[in-house]
Amino acid sequence: MAQHSRIALRPSTDMTLLELIKPDSVLCNAHARSKKHSLEILSELLSRQVPEIPHEEIFAKLVERERLGSTCIGKGTAFPHCRIPNLATSHGALMKLSSPVDFDSTDGEFVDIVFGLVVPEELDDSQRANVSFITTLLDDEELRTRLRRSASSSELFKAMVNGESTAAAEELGEGRGQKQEQ
Repeated sequence: MAQHSRIALRPSTDMTLLELIKPDSVLCNAHARSKKHSLEILSELLSRQVPEIPHEEIFAKLVERERLGSTCIGKGTAFPHCRIPNLATSHGALMKLSSPVDFDSTDGEFVDIVFGLVVPEELDDSQRANVSFITTLLDDEELRTRLRRSASSSELFKAMVNGESTAAAEELGEGRGQKQEQ
């Protein structure tokens, strides 16, 4: 198995995308009628990784966070995320929608790629780095193209995980990962 690039600043607590998302938390061609419905589906995917937290609680926290401002990051992608009490580590989920939905984006584009993340209530540097890295990753045009070309959940998972290595290498090449090398 190929070694995956790390996405956090502290080697002792860093995570790879393989640790954040699992194949069963990825869904291709999800049929969401609206932003709210996409958050419902996303909360169900996220709850698969933390079954002790009901998906209704995750959904409520995602909606609460969304009320603070849209988590759409533009170019047809959204990054809904929220803090969950008593959560020890971050967990993610990814879905590609069968038809884009209005996500209140500032660029006016509807969203078809949604990456969700639940994080502990108290964030450490590693979890902040995860949030930053996911944002950077979703901003990569080549990755978005590969995600959109995916025809199955398995392909979508592979496209995302393989995209991590490319984006991480580029980020490190630009000097942003220097703390990791010290």
